[in-house]
Amino acid sequence: MSAETILKYGVRILIIFMILPIHEFAHAYAAKKFGDSTAENMGRLTLNPISHIDIFGAICLVLTGFGWAKPVPVNPNRFKNYKLGSVITALAGPLSNVIVGYIGLVVLKIIMFAVASQITTTWIYVNIILSNFIIINLSLAVFNLLPIPPLDGSRILTTFLPLKYQWKIQEYQMYISIAFIVIIFSGILDTPLYFLMNLLYDGIDVLTGWVDLIFA
Repeated sequence: MSAETILKYGVRILIIFMILPIHEFAHAYAAKKFGDSTAENMGRLTLNPISHIDIFGAICLVLTGFGWAKPVPVNPNRFKNYKLGSVITALAGPLSNVIVGYIGLVVLKIIMFAVASQITTTWIYVNIILSNFIIINLSLAVFNLLPIPPLDGSRILTTFLPLKYQWKIQEYQMYISIAFIVIIFSGILDTPLYFLMNLLYDGIDVLTGWVDLIFA
């Protein structure tokens, strides 16, 4: 196994224990701000990875680069504003991934300019680690916005659906989730997901253009 492959899987494990907790914490924090303390009462308003890790989601992330943690319990009926609270709470997790990916790209660009004249093996490894870190964060943001249970996009979708369709989705959620896992491992979604992730990357590349202006 090459050093690049080892580093790639190492970053994925780092994501499981560091970034997925941030993602779920963001959901719990947003829910509390909108008036629902369910997640806090169940010990999910924390960065402790043990509280958030989902075994199947973690395995999926290690093997495919896409994955999830245990969904944070949310009771939207407690929100001061039902629709706004539901949408913002659902978006909080993917947004945290975009923010972390943005910070990662800023760090990568600064290091790139700092060592531009002396490329070393260490820099190559740092570049591999940070690049994978950024890509996985952006991939998670895109992935979790898919409107399929148990992903965040499904919470956004159901917010705007009539109640009878919300009940139908809940009724068949287990079957939908199993089918979704099969689809993920089949690789069918790889191309559209990476296309969307690349669009998002281009967007944050533009937004980190100030780094280029300062150090160029």
